[in-house]
This record gives sequence, structure tokens and C-alpha cells, in this order.
Amino acid sequence: MSDPIDRSGLRPRYWETVRPDRMTQKEWEALCDGCGKCCMNKLEDEDTAEVALTCVACRLFDDATCRCTQYDIRHQFVPECVVLSPQNMDQNLYWIPETCAYKLIWTGKPLFDWHPLISGDPQTVHDANVSMQNRTVAEFEIDEDDWEDHIIEEPV
Repeated sequence: MSDPIDRSGLRPRYWETVRPDRMTQKEWEALCDGCGKCCMNKLEDEDTAEVALTCVACRLFDDATCRCTQYDIRHQFVPECVVLSPQNMDQNLYWIPETCAYKLIWTGKPLFDWHPLISGDPQTVHDANVSMQNRTVAEFEIDEDDWEDHIIEEPV
């Protein structure tokens, strides 16, 4: 017998019992907390491979909503945008923000209380000051050589 599904189409607390590679696409997508950190440009040190998060947002990022303005067709504009999946998590783990639900679930850690799947409210990620809402600069406004002046500590 399968788990019951609620009106949202998600099994109750599925992230605690279902392996990522067994989640439905809808369940996988629902792990996103809406913080917007994955849409920030990152700097990688060539010598150490250390990744620094900046507040320099992708050109498609709306920092009021913390969402991509062209999510469904983003690759037409940003071909290098990474689509996280259970199949590519291991090779992307190094740059994923520490508070990201995908990383937490992948590494066996619980979601934070502010995560919308826990709180039931997508606003809690912003109320907890974890998101990039109203904290970014657009990538076209900053010369790439100056991105290091916009490194932020994580979590925000």
C-alpha cells in the first residue's frame, strides 16, 4: 500500500522516509525552500576549489519573490544553469548552500523549522532571514572582476 497523498499531491513528511531517487518530480521540486541562494553567482578558488557565495544575482532572478523569472525556459537564457537531481547531487554538493534542503536531505540532515514543508508557509524562509529576498545586486550592474567585493557569509 502506498503512502496517502494530500491535496498538494505530496505524501506527508515524505522527505523523512523517501530516498531522493524515489521521490516524484513534484516531491523533489517541493524540497526547494525558495531562498534563492542557488541563483547567486559563486566564486571558486582555482587552487583550493573553495566556493564563495556572492549576493550577485543571476540576470533571471527576482529578488522580491526569490524565484527565477523564466524558470521553465531558463536554459534558453542561462545555458549553464544547473538543474539539481538525485542523479547529479554528488557532483554538485560542493557549491550548494549549507541551508539548502537538497543538501540537507542528501546528507541525512533534517530540514530547518523555517522550511515551508515544515512550517506550511513559504514566507517563513524570508522571515527567518535565510533567503536572498531584497539582498541582491544584479549581475549586469557589477563587473565580474568586482564580484569578490560582494561575497556573503552563509547562512545569510
